[in-house]
Amino acid sequence: MNGKLQGRLVRSDSDRLLTGVCGGIAAFLGIDSTIVRVAFAAFALLGGGVFVYILAWLLMPAESESHSLLEQIIRNFQGKPSVN
Repeated sequence: MNGKLQGRLVRSDSDRLLTGVCGGIAAFLGIDSTIVRVAFAAFALLGGGVFVYILAWLLMPAESESHSLLEQIIRNFQGKPSVN
């Protein structure tokens, strides 16, 4: 790791197994995505990883989008048009 963060925190479109959360966090931190995936798996075994992963999936926008999934859900609930 070079000690510098790598831009904005987004879900990865290319380095993904499920939703791209771990790939996006790894790219942001400048580390290998396997390390992040193992950390999430260990955290899930301790009881908090699944909740944190779902929360990150809702809050982190995809690389190809400017708004998070949660923001899109809220806009839809309010009857406002989707924004990409």
